[in-house]
Amino acid sequence: MKNKHSVVCMIGLSIALIGCDGVPTPDSANCSGRGMESSLTAFKKDEAARQAFIDKCTEINRENAKNNN
Repeated sequence: MKNKHSVVCMIGLSIALIGCDGVPTPDSANCSGRGMESSLTAFKKDEAARQAFIDKCTEINRENAKNNN
């Protein structure tokens, strides 16, 4: 029983770590506060992609503000 649990945990952790590779997607969590700060570090070498991410975040934040009012 413990071996099965360990194997399942290792597989789950592996999937989670593999999923962490790549650039973040613009969404409400990645476009506000600390999420924005950590997301922008992924775009250090690609200014065009960084600007596209910021533009999309600006659009998302406008939509959220519009829906909240």
